[in-house]
Amino acid sequence: MESALGQPNFISVAFFFLFVVLTLGITYWAAKKTKSSSEFYAAGRSITGFQNGLALSGDFMSAASFLGISGMVALKGYDGIIYAVGWLVGWPALMFLLAEPLRNLGKYTFADVLAFRLKQKPIRIVASIGGILVTITYSIAQIVGSGKLINLMFGLSYEVAVVIVGGVMLLYVLFGGMIATTWVQIIKACLLLFGVTLLVILSLSVFGFSLENLYGGVESKFGRAALEPGGLVANPIDAVSLGLALMFGLLGLPHILMRFYTVPDAKEARKSVAYATTFIGYFYIIIPIVGFAAAVLIGREQIAGIDKGGNMAAALLAELLGGTPFLGFIAAVAFATILAVVAGLTLAAASTISHDLYFNVFTEGKASEEKQVSVAKKATVVFSIVSILLGILFKDQNVAFMVGLAFAIAASGNFPALFLSILWRGFSTMGGVWSILVGSISATAFIILSPTVWVDVFKFKEAIFPLKNPAIVSMSLAFIVAFVFSKLFPDMNAKERYESEKVRVYLGVGAE
Repeated sequence: MESALGQPNFISVAFFFLFVVLTLGITYWAAKKTKSSSEFYAAGRSITGFQNGLALSGDFMSAASFLGISGMVALKGYDGIIYAVGWLVGWPALMFLLAEPLRNLGKYTFADVLAFRLKQKPIRIVASIGGILVTITYSIAQIVGSGKLINLMFGLSYEVAVVIVGGVMLLYVLFGGMIATTWVQIIKACLLLFGVTLLVILSLSVFGFSLENLYGGVESKFGRAALEPGGLVANPIDAVSLGLALMFGLLGLPHILMRFYTVPDAKEARKSVAYATTFIGYFYIIIPIVGFAAAVLIGREQIAGIDKGGNMAAALLAELLGGTPFLGFIAAVAFATILAVVAGLTLAAASTISHDLYFNVFTEGKASEEKQVSVAKKATVVFSIVSILLGILFKDQNVAFMVGLAFAIAASGNFPALFLSILWRGFSTMGGVWSILVGSISATAFIILSPTVWVDVFKFKEAIFPLKNPAIVSMSLAFIVAFVFSKLFPDMNAKERYESEKVRVYLGVGAE
């Protein structure tokens, strides 16, 4: 099959511009409504549970989900589904463990929850370090993905593609704040769900709408092994570690946690997770069908020939089944996916810098609303420039390991401290500070020393750290350090405030 990938494609360009024009129109509308810091960071707490559920799913269904999982299933078979299951399983945990406490205790960022009963300055400083580490690594992965995508779709150079993505994303956040970002997420989620559903229907039509025929085709072409575990992760400890990172990493992602402040109350926060779980669950159930269909109809050699990681499997399948127009639509949807996720990440980083560091640490809560928003906008520009430069620097790196790094840092650095601050009376400021530092730093160090980076990227013969994903070790370290330091350096004030925190968590008394 001859593919149009790599040549400028008029229909792709038309869909791409249509999406950008539509979303910039929303940004213009949102800019008129965005005056206060609450509107910039939290959309004035005016988003309904259903809207926020769509926006959450839009924030979460990234390029790694859409392009990565379908490609992984196409090339590696059954084991590619591990990522889909791992990312989905985190959502019920988020609903039952964190959604309500976050909404009732916080204001704009997850550090608000930690700072509710712990000492403000030290905890906000380390929480900011953990939060920015996660957002920057996650956004590099998205930007590298978008550069490769536009490079293949429009024939533009990688560097130009990265600058375009960074520029459009900057406009969304700078002028529209959370209101614009939320509506961009909602539109993108609807487009993605529609595009993937259509792709699955067209794929199944080839096999007489029978999954049995599809899996029979996989078995006859690649053998029974393609439908059995072991193609991607053979070591059981590695599999558990990857599962922990994917599940609990979600509960520490700043741009996801931040969405709970956009709804009016805890009831809507719970609703939004229920809706998000439904949309994301549906998406992850059908996305492996795209991967298997691509493997049978196109072949692994051709998919790997265009992109070693298999990231173009969905685009190639769209072209085969729906011609250039459908390829153009799927390419524009993939691009919209990346833009929306990066906008959410940028806003999370900007709010961390302006709300946690500038407002609460440097000015000790004395800065005006206008000044806060002004600092947030400056932080947005800086974060965008840094992301673009790092995206260009990491051009040839594996994006999967960047996403894995973000999830491992979130699961090890942010989640243990957040979880313990809500549930354990004896949790102290020192326990929180050291838990975040040890979790974040150990996760980063272990990934650099793991086979994924030490062997595959740095080309050393043997990895110093044996596991591909360090979450099982770094997350355990974070919990142990939190316990030990909380016992060694107890915090009487934190213990006393625990009762008032409990009342606010469960009854919402005093929540904004």
